[in-house]
Amino acid sequence: MIRFDDILEKVSGYLDAKDIPVLQKAYIFAARAHRGQVRRSGEPYLSHPLEVMGWLANMRLDRTTLVAGLLHDVLEDTASTVAELRDNFGQDVADLVEGVTKIGRVEGVSAETRRAETIRKIILAMTDDLRIIFIKLADRLHNLKTLRYLPEDKQKQVAQETLEIYAPIANRLGMGRVRAELEDLSFRAVAPGEYAEISAIVGPRLKPAEKDLRELQRTLGGLMRANAIPAEIFSRVKRLYSIWSKMKRRKLGFDQVFDFLALRLITDSVQHCYAALGLIHQHWPHLPQRFRDFIAMPKPNLYQALHTTIITAGRKTFEIQIRTREMHALAENGIAAHWKYKEAETPDIQRDDRRLHWLREMASLYEEEKNPREFLKTLRAHLVPEEVYVFTPKGHVVNLPAGASALDFAFKIHSEIGLHASGARVNGSPAPLKTVVKSGDIVEIETSPERWPTRAWLASTVTSGARDQVKRWLNLRSRTTSTALGRRLWERELRRYDIPAALQREEGLVPRLAGALGMKLEGLEDFYRRCGLGQVVVNQKLLEKVFPPGTVVPKKPGFLEKVTARVVGRPGPGIRIRGPEDQAVRLGRCCSPIKGESVVGYLTAGRGVTVHAQRCPLVLKELLDGQRMVDVAWDEAAEGDYRAALLIRAKDSPGVLAQVAAAVADLKGNISKAEVKANADGTASMFLELRIRDIRHLEDIEAKTAALKDVLSVVRG
Repeated sequence: MIRFDDILEKVSGYLDAKDIPVLQKAYIFAARAHRGQVRRSGEPYLSHPLEVMGWLANMRLDRTTLVAGLLHDVLEDTASTVAELRDNFGQDVADLVEGVTKIGRVEGVSAETRRAETIRKIILAMTDDLRIIFIKLADRLHNLKTLRYLPEDKQKQVAQETLEIYAPIANRLGMGRVRAELEDLSFRAVAPGEYAEISAIVGPRLKPAEKDLRELQRTLGGLMRANAIPAEIFSRVKRLYSIWSKMKRRKLGFDQVFDFLALRLITDSVQHCYAALGLIHQHWPHLPQRFRDFIAMPKPNLYQALHTTIITAGRKTFEIQIRTREMHALAENGIAAHWKYKEAETPDIQRDDRRLHWLREMASLYEEEKNPREFLKTLRAHLVPEEVYVFTPKGHVVNLPAGASALDFAFKIHSEIGLHASGARVNGSPAPLKTVVKSGDIVEIETSPERWPTRAWLASTVTSGARDQVKRWLNLRSRTTSTALGRRLWERELRRYDIPAALQREEGLVPRLAGALGMKLEGLEDFYRRCGLGQVVVNQKLLEKVFPPGTVVPKKPGFLEKVTARVVGRPGPGIRIRGPEDQAVRLGRCCSPIKGESVVGYLTAGRGVTVHAQRCPLVLKELLDGQRMVDVAWDEAAEGDYRAALLIRAKDSPGVLAQVAAAVADLKGNISKAEVKANADGTASMFLELRIRDIRHLEDIEAKTAALKDVLSVVRG
């Protein structure tokens, strides 16, 4: 158990003398609050907040963070209040402790929902003050070190949550040392079989490996001294979890893990980094495909270093990482390495640091995506990114997650370029926007003012920025067109009746409409939008509720209605038409309406009524003439067989199509056509044409296929 005096000794080297009494006061407060409490390990409860504080002190964090770390459990586990913390230690400490406490209070009906909610709370807390996650990571680290005292199922739950949430967040913040500890401490509990297997492989190799590393370290040190390059050289054997995850992710054997043994060379300047690299490549042959220049092209968390893999005598491979001292500090501790807290500076740090751009994207995603499954899918791609580096025609580097498309690239350049993207050129050749880009590709985007996003674009994008922009545009477009459509439906219905003009004036309509519908309306635009979405049916019954009795008087049929009633045939099965009964009805081929979804009828000369779904491009582009619109509705009693299409993106794994087909068959859906394409990013795209009963049937099929383990996304075609 760490002692408080040990912590004071650590912080005395970087904190002001005036800060020490505040830390002592916090220690006395925590000791009193936790008096009599014991952890499962049998240690006094105070040992835990002291360990958390000690870890924060190792990171050289500010006084406020240290105090909050020492007091982080007092709100949850003692009778202390926020007011007491505020009165004794100030608002900042109270806010930090409260922020950490809120993260732990998560309830949900399923593990997936709880996980999504935990991440959402972490993201919101981090956008308020990044120091909250520093405290939470320290808290999680010490809890993992005492994990063995928990029941086995609880051990696995905590460890799994760590690997899925806390370790990736630490990685994204560039805190490599913390991430490594979190992963290693969790590995044994989450996968004991795999842990034993990797241990059995590595164990016999450790002593010979350490001997080889010492010899190479000595040779490399001599090479640097002979060429007057200042260097500190450290050795390391790759961690068990890192070995296992790499073998699993890339489907490698242990002999293909070339960075099992590594040396880290730390020097004083970027110039000496490249000079050292040149000497190493002159002295030993290297594997060209294993060379990475993260100095010129840093990782998303701003990690920088040169990585090369050399081959020594005896055909042994060693990875050598070369970095400056500053790069090393950032690689170990990430954003916490240069966290200098002053009240006026913190917002600037959080706004300007590139490591936090993804955080702002995730906060935006939190507001847009309320479905836990979809939220977690998008989040995983941003927490554990495998990067590709793509170039603009002018040579600028754009980093994207693996599997990103040319369309993702377009949105990364600028939202307007993405929204109007019409095509792409990859390495000079024309390519579809859905083309998956690779490191080194030169990508140029073609735009057109006539081009706008479609729902199919969601299946061609993986970055949250692109998906968020597409969804936002589609939602805005849907709202605009729904409002315009609703206005037409309302005005068309009014023209059927001799209602006094004074009663139709807009200023008095909203309260009467709200009363008639029994709902709160924000204004006429809100009412029109609800009509356009099919949430409100505009008919004589509604008008009679809105206007005074006796004022809704039907007009006599006009010439057009009389002629139409005589010329066209009878209604088709499954559709009811308001107006003359003798009308032929057909479903629009452009959108294939499905029973149960909102529809609009359109009177076509000599052909009767064509029924379109409200999602139809003809409706959305407002090509339908309001004068020819006809009120139509589905006949609930009629049975039908409707065509629908699904676009499914899944992992390219054996049997995935069979799983999807089985899910459809279980719900008594019929697949009339199936097309499958394997993608370069390890995924498969499936197009399914289905025959279904109604919209509810289709929604059930969508939900069941989306729930399959290997399915990444399901969108309607």
